[in-house]
Amino acid sequence: MLALLLAASDGDPNPLNVDLAPAITALIVFGLVCLVFFTKVWPAIGKGLDDRQAKIRQEIEAAEQAQAEARASMDRQQEELAKARAEANEMISQAKADAEASAQDLRDRAQKELNELRENASREIRAAKEAAITELHAESAALATAIASRILQREINAQDQQSLIDESLRELETVRNG
Repeated sequence: MLALLLAASDGDPNPLNVDLAPAITALIVFGLVCLVFFTKVWPAIGKGLDDRQAKIRQEIEAAEQAQAEARASMDRQQEELAKARAEANEMISQAKADAEASAQDLRDRAQKELNELRENASREIRAAKEAAITELHAESAALATAIASRILQREINAQDQQSLIDESLRELETVRNG
């Protein structure tokens, strides 16, 4: 029985009976793992997190700078657009002024041409009037000669008639000018 007791005592674990060698080994391994973890792994993880945080900050700063540059660029474009609009309005005003000046110039030229045409027409009318008067004088002289020849009962030849006409015209010119 003693053998049974010994065999039973070897197989029955006693909670108070602790084997220290595996526990110390486990503690040493745990300590070594923690030591390696805190000296090698944790600084690498911390460095990675710090690098990531620095990268995110840089990206945020770059985005803010890009946004500021975009605002400045947009402001410059707005100013340039306003300048372009002002220049376009000035060009339109200048074009209108040029068109008005051209129109006035055309009106002035047309008025001048109209006045010249009136003067030419007036001269032509005077010339035609003088020609008609001259012709009328010639006709009246011929008629007067015909009447005079009937009165005198004699016939006047063409040369006598022409000299009477010329003489009558000279007298009319003298009377008219004098």
